[in-house]
Amino acid sequence: MRTARAEARRSRLTSEEVVPIAAYGAKATWPAGFQLYQRGAAADGVFVVLNGHIVLRNKIKVGRGFVPVIATMGQTFGSEGLSPNSNYATDASASEETKTLFLSGAQFRAFVREQPGQTLPLLSQIMSERAYLLEKLHELAALNVDQRLISTLSHLSTDRSFTTDDGRLKLENNHHRLLCEMVGATRESIALALSRLVSAGIAERKGMTFLIEPNSLAAGLGNGHDSDSALSMTRGLSPQ
Repeated sequence: MRTARAEARRSRLTSEEVVPIAAYGAKATWPAGFQLYQRGAAADGVFVVLNGHIVLRNKIKVGRGFVPVIATMGQTFGSEGLSPNSNYATDASASEETKTLFLSGAQFRAFVREQPGQTLPLLSQIMSERAYLLEKLHELAALNVDQRLISTLSHLSTDRSFTTDDGRLKLENNHHRLLCEMVGATRESIALALSRLVSAGIAERKGMTFLIEPNSLAAGLGNGHDSDSALSMTRGLSPQ
C-alpha cells in the first residue's frame, strides 16, 4: 500500500485528464530563467505544467533560497490563486523552456460549473500536492540532512529532466544549488551527504556527476507511514 508521501510524489495529471482542462485555459511557453510571478504579488487561478518544470522558491537572503517543490509535467502550481484576495506564496521561475496551461479564477469556476465531473482529477492533483508539502514540513522538522536528501532525490527521480535514458537519476554540478535549496542545507552538507551515499553504495560518482538507481532510494523510503525505513537506511550515514 502506497503512503500519502508516495502518492504525492508520483501524482500527476495524465494527458487525457488535461484535455478538458485545456478547453478553459490559456497555453504559454516560457524561456529558461523566466520568472512567472513573485512572492506577494496578487494571485489568481492555477497553472498546470504541460512540459518542462517550474521552480517555486522563497528567498532567504542574497544568493540563498528555499525550494519547497518543483512543479513538473502534469503537476500544478500557483493554486493559492484559487482563494479570494490571495497572494502568491513563492517566486515561480522556469528552470528550462516550459509550457504551461493557466486557468484564471473565472475560468476555473466556469470549468467547475460546466464540467463538474471533469474537475475531479484537477482537484485531486492539487490536494495531493498539498499532502506533499505537509510531508515536506514533517521532514524538515524530523529528519536529518541525509534522510531529507534521499527523499528529495526520490522526488527528482520521477522527473525525466533529471534522469538518463536508462532511468537513473543524474545529478550534475549545476544541480547542487537546487539540492541545497530543496533539502534546506548548505552546499558543504550536501556534498558530504552525497559522498556518504556513494560510500553506502546508493550513488555512483563519475567526475562531478552522481548517478543513482531510483530503486535504491525507494528501498530507503519504504512503504510504511513513518520514517522508520529511511532512518534505518541512513542510520550509519550521519548522526541525528
